[in-house]
Amino acid sequence: MQSTEKRLPATMRALELQTYDQPLEALKVVEKPLPLPGPGQILVRMHAAPVNPSDLMFLHGKYGVQKPLPVVPGWEGSGVVVAAGGGLRAQALVGRRVACAATNTHDGTWAEYLVTSAENCLPLLPHVSTLRGAAMLVNPLTAWALVDMARCNQHSALVQTAAASALGAMIRRLAYRAGLTVINVVRREEQVAQLRDQGAQYVLNSTDPHFESRLREWSQRLGAKLAFDAVAGEMPGRLLQTMPHGTQVIIYGALAGDICPIDPSVFIFKQQQITGFWLVDWLRQQGVVSQMRTAFTIQRLFNTELRTGVRAAVPLEQAVRALRLYTQNMSEGKILLLPGMC
Repeated sequence: MQSTEKRLPATMRALELQTYDQPLEALKVVEKPLPLPGPGQILVRMHAAPVNPSDLMFLHGKYGVQKPLPVVPGWEGSGVVVAAGGGLRAQALVGRRVACAATNTHDGTWAEYLVTSAENCLPLLPHVSTLRGAAMLVNPLTAWALVDMARCNQHSALVQTAAASALGAMIRRLAYRAGLTVINVVRREEQVAQLRDQGAQYVLNSTDPHFESRLREWSQRLGAKLAFDAVAGEMPGRLLQTMPHGTQVIIYGALAGDICPIDPSVFIFKQQQITGFWLVDWLRQQGVVSQMRTAFTIQRLFNTELRTGVRAAVPLEQAVRALRLYTQNMSEGKILLLPGMC
């Protein structure tokens, strides 16, 4: 095993999930044996790891992947590669700062060290700090993929829900860069003012009694037949009922935590469509060259269109309190866990 450190520790601190029931109470800081990388894998000394909505879904056992318990959560983060288990790509990363993603089968990023595939790592460019590089993958890649889908399918306008989120801001800025008009849907009146202060022209509050009529008017006038939805629950049905004939709603999140009741008449008489988007599947469909080109493009935009606000950075011992803070208002900025901080 190639390593940059003469002697690696025998153990590491990690935030471990004991059960999918009442997950916040089941998160404990524990001491675990240091994992060692196998062929094609690397060992990352973690610097920071964000909390994303996908992490919250995982904690509740509702994500697309359930790992055997106990397990360390966390889907992405950043750090320095300190060892490789073999293979040219893995060995080439030793000593490099990277943004990294956890595998679907092993412990995640909320720990002092992470073993993952070399293919799940992206070397950070000099202008991207290791701290901010922790949120390099999930949100920026999702925003890029969704807006690219809109552009490639020649849409001129789109609707997005959860528009006040960090990901919503990225979609809005990328869409503007691509010449697309965005109708932004939020759920509080202060978020309407916030987005308008940021330059958004079309903003709607989904709790307003005139929401459907205004969305119908704007989407018809602007020709918006595509919607990106992070809320689920009743929202996809409301969008399909209101938007023009032939609209496609792409669901990429489930913030509402409810099932989606949808009137089948929208499919029969309006030929509406509803599909899902999972970043993992999208990445699988991209070739290696396309993945690398997209990854470096994203880094070039990381301090502009794809910038991420950080609300707080805390040690593992404060993770449960930070998670509660995050769930109360996800639009305030990212919560970063710092595994190396005590």
